[in-house]
Amino acid sequence: MKLLEGKTAIITGASRGIGRGIAEVFAKHGANVAFTYSSSAEAAKVLEDELTALGVQAKGYQSNAADFNEAQKLVDDVIATFGNIDILINNAGITKDNLLMRISEQDFDTVINVNLKSVFNMTKAVQKTMLKNRKGSIINMSSVVGVKGNAGQTNYAASKAGVIGFTKSVALELGSRNIRCNAIAPGFIETEMTAKLNDDVVQGWRDGIPLKRGGTTEDVANACLFLASDMSAYITGQVMNVDGGMLT
Repeated sequence: MKLLEGKTAIITGASRGIGRGIAEVFAKHGANVAFTYSSSAEAAKVLEDELTALGVQAKGYQSNAADFNEAQKLVDDVIATFGNIDILINNAGITKDNLLMRISEQDFDTVINVNLKSVFNMTKAVQKTMLKNRKGSIINMSSVVGVKGNAGQTNYAASKAGVIGFTKSVALELGSRNIRCNAIAPGFIETEMTAKLNDDVVQGWRDGIPLKRGGTTEDVANACLFLASDMSAYITGQVMNVDGGMLT
C-alpha cells in the first residue's frame, strides 16, 4: 500500500543525509518529490534519477530556503511544474558549534537563518496553496537538542527550539483549515556527517541510548511518512522524538 500516492512533497536540503532518506521513502510511497539542494548539482541529479526510476515525478532545485524571495520563487516554480503542494518538509539545516564565549555573531546569525528563518520562509510560501486546498501537512525538523539543550550548541539549540515554538503556533493558526503542522526531533542519526567522527566517540553515544544504536535516515523518514500521510489525520502541533529513547 502506497501511503502518499499522487501527493506532491517539497523537501528542503535533500541531496544527502536525512533529507535524502525522506525523499527515497516518500517516492517509494508514491509521492512526487520536489527537493532543494545548496551546492551539489551532481548529487541532486543522481537523486532525481533515482526517484524518477521509482515511477514518480521528481525535480531538484538549487535554492536557499533562508532567503525569503528564493523560497517564494521555489514554491511558484514547484506549482508550475507539479501543479500542487500537499506536503512540506522543512529539513535544511547546518551546525556551527562552539562554546558561547567563542561563537561569533555571524555564526549565530547564520545558524538561526538557515535552521529557523527558512522554516518561516517556506511555510509562508506554501500557506496560500494549502489554504486553497483546505488541507496539507507541514513537518519541521527540530532536534533533541532543541528539546533539552546541549553545551557547545547554543546557536543550534536556539534554532531548533524556535522550530518547535513555530510549529505549535502554526498548528493553532491553520488547524481550522485542516492544515497540520508537526515537528520531528531526531536524536543521534548516523549519516555521512557522523561517519567522519572517531569510532570510540560514536560507540560512546550508542552505549548511552536505550536501544543501543544510532538511528538511520530511514528511521526519521518513516516518522515523516506517518506525519505526512492520512494515518496521522488527527495529529497536529506535536513533537515526535526519534531518538532511540535518548530523552526518556
